[in-house]
Amino acid sequence: MEGSPAPVHLYTYTHAITGFSAVLTARQLDELKRVDGHVAAFPDTYGRLQTTHTPAFLGLSTNSGVWPASKYGDDVIIGIVDTGVWPESSSFSDAGIKTPVPARWKGHCESGQAFKPSMCNKKLIGARSFNDYDSPRDYFGHGSHTSSTAAGANVEGASYFGYANGTATGVAPMARVAMYKAVFSADTLESASSDVLAAMDAAIADGVDVMSLSLGFPEMAYHTNVIAIGAFAAMAKGVFVACAAGNDGSEGYTIMNGAPWIATAGAATVDRDFTATVTLGDGVNVHGKSVYPQQSSPPVIAGGSLYYGHGNRSKQRCEYSSLSKKDVQGKFVLCDAGGVSVSQQMDEVQSNGGRGAIIASDMKGEVFLQPDDYTMPAVIVTVSDAGVIAKYATASSSATARLRFGGTVVGVKPAPAVAYFSARGPGQISPTILKPDVVAPGVDILAAWVPNKEIMEIGEKKLFTKYALVSGTSMASPHVAGVAALLRSVHRDWTPAAIRSAMMTTAYVKDNAGKVIASMPSGSPGTPLDFGSGHVSPNDAMDPGLVYDVAADDYVNFLCGLRYSSHQISTVTGRRNPSCAGASLDLNYPSFMVILNRTNSATRTFKRVLTNVAASPAKYSVSVAAPAGMKVTVSPTTLSFGGKGSKLPFTVTVQVSQVKRSSDEYSYIGNYGLLSWNEVGGKHVVRSPIVSAFAQ
Repeated sequence: MEGSPAPVHLYTYTHAITGFSAVLTARQLDELKRVDGHVAAFPDTYGRLQTTHTPAFLGLSTNSGVWPASKYGDDVIIGIVDTGVWPESSSFSDAGIKTPVPARWKGHCESGQAFKPSMCNKKLIGARSFNDYDSPRDYFGHGSHTSSTAAGANVEGASYFGYANGTATGVAPMARVAMYKAVFSADTLESASSDVLAAMDAAIADGVDVMSLSLGFPEMAYHTNVIAIGAFAAMAKGVFVACAAGNDGSEGYTIMNGAPWIATAGAATVDRDFTATVTLGDGVNVHGKSVYPQQSSPPVIAGGSLYYGHGNRSKQRCEYSSLSKKDVQGKFVLCDAGGVSVSQQMDEVQSNGGRGAIIASDMKGEVFLQPDDYTMPAVIVTVSDAGVIAKYATASSSATARLRFGGTVVGVKPAPAVAYFSARGPGQISPTILKPDVVAPGVDILAAWVPNKEIMEIGEKKLFTKYALVSGTSMASPHVAGVAALLRSVHRDWTPAAIRSAMMTTAYVKDNAGKVIASMPSGSPGTPLDFGSGHVSPNDAMDPGLVYDVAADDYVNFLCGLRYSSHQISTVTGRRNPSCAGASLDLNYPSFMVILNRTNSATRTFKRVLTNVAASPAKYSVSVAAPAGMKVTVSPTTLSFGGKGSKLPFTVTVQVSQVKRSSDEYSYIGNYGLLSWNEVGGKHVVRSPIVSAFAQ
């Protein structure tokens, strides 16, 4: 049309979806919709990123288990869709890789700003950017962090300013990495849906085995969600897709990436703390938590005066505008817990010239400060320890203190706990599928960073690091992707659904103190809406005994059960004229989910099929642990499998009656139980949560 701008073509998609993206006027879009064969059109949207001791915490060992069995993930290719990669990092060295790049690999490394194809090697085998003016190089750190978490090489002496010092290694340290840069915004770390879909399309074509996306779009119908669309195409080609659950917890119905063909990963803590010591003038040592990057050697802040707002509760709590420079300038300040966040207390002390802060905390949600929150010397101590310091400061007119930083302690209990920020289920689009699927390490994860990007500023000094501590479900997703790479290496014939099932049915729900995994920030026992099937356990997942498998046709029937139109299903699946003869919301999933009606009751019958993935025939008997208000009936109660690959069906009827809702308005849990298939005379136990939840 005369006077209208010409259409601008962006991408052509052939694998994740059949179509293209372009910049069009409203009139041009209307004309396109009238063309024969047009299925769907949707606007570009923007997704957000969801941002090492963890292999040991996961039970990975060089002596036994899935690491040696999988040859550490050798020959498996993990595609990462993120902010790019810093190829010079030691985490992407191929020094230990003796085997060539897998012959099936069809990808490549692109030239671009500050990036040459020669920077790739047998570890970093692919690097592409989905923006015309950029390159695969990472300028933000997030992509280098997630990719090295999944498959980084062993790097000795890695640390964050002395914290977490040791050997950094990825979950699958011999797996190959392919980076697909689709995030370009420096301020918000957002990604355009057209770029993300192009990245996923390329990864499928290149031949990745596993894909990890530590980003997400606001929950929307699957036929308008590019990650759901791209992940379906990947799944149909045998590619396992892991995604971050999102960082909008801890309320229910906050899950992102909840499509049932995606492995959705929530974030949990590990059994590691970073410590600091407060030495009082009377010689008493008080131990607390801190990640302040003190760079002197030894990492000690010399002694100085200690201030505590004697008799003034506002000053004692370091409330906003309570302190003055006359009170605290050049001094260490003790702040009581109560009514003010730790970050606000630190700001109050720092803005008035305090030398450092010693802050009392109940050690729940407040202790999850990001490392870059420590812009001044600060130590978080328990309320009881703060009482010891307050007593000393009150009794002495010349009280002093000295701070020492840089400590790392492992074996901390309880761990894991579900991180306060980790998104909770159910999912908004398909609440009858329990999400997240599992949780994995996602708090204070040490991994590669970009060394030329200022990570924080203290005073007038800018700090840089090659390895950073970062928290988020962004960190959990590459852990799950790394585990998937190990399992794929051991079991080449497993489908993506079988891999996910193995992780879910072998996940654990008790922490290292023997209690149910806690949900932060409350610290109360968690539920499957917090942790899904539990915390991933790689060695157990290698040998699950039985799996719940799901084929692409089953997902089509599920979309039919959601009452998607033929065009909408075609958009997701790429299939023309899909049949809905088998429409059903009852997917062969490794969990059982009941959404309660207005009377807080419901009855639902599930049909399931288990597949024997063990080498020998086996017999299993069922056991059920159900709470009051939940009745579970299983038929049959025993299953006798033939050899590997044999399949047997069973049904489960769950009756939930008049469950009382929690007083917590943000919790949607009704009640939950556990169904287990126990191998008779054998070691395998195949566990699945049974969950009831309130509608949103």
